Amino acid sequence: MKNISFKHPDTLGFYGEFGGAYIPEMLYANVEELRQIYQEVIDDEAFQATYKSLLRDYVGRPSPLYFAKRLSEKYNTKIWLKREDLNHTGAHKVNNTVGQILIAQRLGKKRIIAETGAGQHGVATATVCALMGLECHVYMGAVDIERQAPNVARMKMLGAEVIPAETGSKTLKDATNEAIRDWINNAETTHYIIGSAIGPHPYPDMVTQLQAIISEEISWQIKEHTGKEHPDYVLACVGGGSNAAGAFYHFLDDQRVKLILAEAAGKGIHSGHSAATSILGTRGIIHGCKTLLMQDPDGQIVEPYSLSAGLDYPGIGPLHAHLISTGRAKVYAATDDEAMQAVYELSKIEGIIPALESAHALAVIDRIGAGPEENVVVSLSGRGDKDLNTYMNYENIKNEVH
Repeated sequence: MKNISFKHPDTLGFYGEFGGAYIPEMLYANVEELRQIYQEVIDDEAFQATYKSLLRDYVGRPSPLYFAKRLSEKYNTKIWLKREDLNHTGAHKVNNTVGQILIAQRLGKKRIIAETGAGQHGVATATVCALMGLECHVYMGAVDIERQAPNVARMKMLGAEVIPAETGSKTLKDATNEAIRDWINNAETTHYIIGSAIGPHPYPDMVTQLQAIISEEISWQIKEHTGKEHPDYVLACVGGGSNAAGAFYHFLDDQRVKLILAEAAGKGIHSGHSAATSILGTRGIIHGCKTLLMQDPDGQIVEPYSLSAGLDYPGIGPLHAHLISTGRAKVYAATDDEAMQAVYELSKIEGIIPALESAHALAVIDRIGAGPEENVVVSLSGRGDKDLNTYMNYENIKNEVH
C-alpha cells in the first residue's frame, strides 16, 4: 500500500476497482454538469468561507472530542467520542447538506430531492432547504417512516414533503430508487442531495470532502488533548458510509492510524436477516456505482435487515469497498442485540444516548485490540432521540421474554 493515496478517486471516479458512474442516459447531463463543477466550487475561497461560516455559526462546529473516562476504564483503553450528535439537527449529515445546498445554488437548481433511512439526512436536507428557501422533497421507505416518526414530523415542520417508498422492503434502498426516478423526470430543475458516500461519481468524493471536516477537527483536537499527532484508531459505523468517510479522510494515507468499520449484522451474519455487506456482499452495481453489495447468483439485490434504519442498506460506499479490499480498513459486524447493549451502556456510563447507527461502532470496541495507552476515536455520528421508540419497544419485548 506504500505510495498509494486513498483520498480521491481517479478521473473516472474509481477507487481502485470500485466507483464510477453507471447511470441512465437521461441523467448524464446532470451528473456530468456536477462532475465538471464540484471540485472547482469546493476549492473556491468564497465557497469555503460561506461553508465554514455556516458550519461554525449555524451547525455549531467544531463538535467536541470528549474523553469518555468511565467507558475507557471499562475497556482498558483511551476512548474519545467525536460528538457529531451535538451538531444542529443531531447528526453528521448536516455537514454534507450545507455544502451541497451551496453547490445546488451555484448550479441554479431551485428544487431539491433527497433519500433518507434513519431520517437524519432528510431532516438535514429539509433544514438547509428552509434556510435557503428552496423546494424540498424527501423519499423515505414506508417502514422507516413508521419507525422514525419523530424525524418525519421534523421534516414536515421544516416544510419538506415526505414521500413514502412502498416498493421492495420499503426501506432506504427503495427510497433511493424512488429519488433517482424523480431525478430522471425532473433533471433540469432538480439537484439530488445524496446523503451517503455512494452513488455515481462525483457523489462519493463530493460527500467525503464535505464530511472531511470531522477528521480535520479530530486531527487538531487529539493533539490538543493528548499532545500526540494522531489517534491510534478511528472507529465508525458504516452503511453507505458518509460519517466513516469523514472521520477517516485526513488519516487515510497515515498507516499509523488503524481504520475500523462497524456494520450491521442484524439478527446474525448468516441468519438471512443481516446487512453485513463486507462479509455477505460481492462486486456489483447499485445506485450508479460499482461496489460490494448483497445480491443473489442472478445479480438480484438481497433485501438487507437491521434494526437500525440508517444501516439497513444492501451496499457500501465504493471508498469503503476499496479500503476493505486493500486491507486498509478492518470491518466488524455487530448484531441488533449487541448494538442495543451498547446503547444502554453509553447511556448509563456516560450519560449520552447515542443513535442506533453509532451504537454499532461502540459495540465492537472490545474486539479491535486497543491497548491501555492507545487512543481510540469513535465517531458518535448521531443522537438517540429518533430511536427512542425502538429502544422502548426493544426493552418491552425483552421484559416480556423474561
